[in-house]
Amino acid sequence: MHIPDGFLDAKTAVATSAASLAALKYSMTKVKEELGERDVPSLGVMAAFIFAAQMVNFPVMAGTSGHLLGAALAAILFGPYSASLILSAVLIVQCLFFQDGGITALGANILNMAVAATFVASCVYSAVKKLKFSGSEIAAVFLSAWISVLVGAFLTSVELALSGTVPLNAVIAPMMLVHAVIGIGEGIITCAAVGYVRRFLDGKSGACANSEAGGETN
Repeated sequence: MHIPDGFLDAKTAVATSAASLAALKYSMTKVKEELGERDVPSLGVMAAFIFAAQMVNFPVMAGTSGHLLGAALAAILFGPYSASLILSAVLIVQCLFFQDGGITALGANILNMAVAATFVASCVYSAVKKLKFSGSEIAAVFLSAWISVLVGAFLTSVELALSGTVPLNAVIAPMMLVHAVIGIGEGIITCAAVGYVRRFLDGKSGACANSEAGGETN
């Protein structure tokens, strides 16, 4: 899904870069309002985790492979504004140091995976969770992760078509099919990661409560 250099024309590269900059600027403003200094290291830890997790590929079909995107994971745990900054940091490091995605296409890759994917994932998660049926939490996590991958794949296809690189009707079907399968892996990994983090936080808060109770009785 990472678009390399030479696949986007100038107008698409400039437009997506401008949209990404505007979205990230707004996200920075919101994060400053919502988070304190103590929360900032947590964003760095999540960025490091997603970066490391993306190094692990899993087979999909016909010789293709996929890896964790992490947009839904970050959005669920930290909210879409923080998530967009987390994913952007990951994409910038991948681009500059590992040549994963082109510099001229960095704006498009950020827009697709760090902005659109995180905000759509957050909306899907909130909408499904509000239904409050049995298993709604797991369904919300899985669907938000799965759809976030499809959003990134769809926007990538549109950008390639707008640039004249490949006709939309030739790229959209294979891109969506492959990433629909990748999205299943994304959903499973995201469910496991979110469940682990929440169990850890619940255990930590429980230990703190017990510690405070013990301190009061002494």
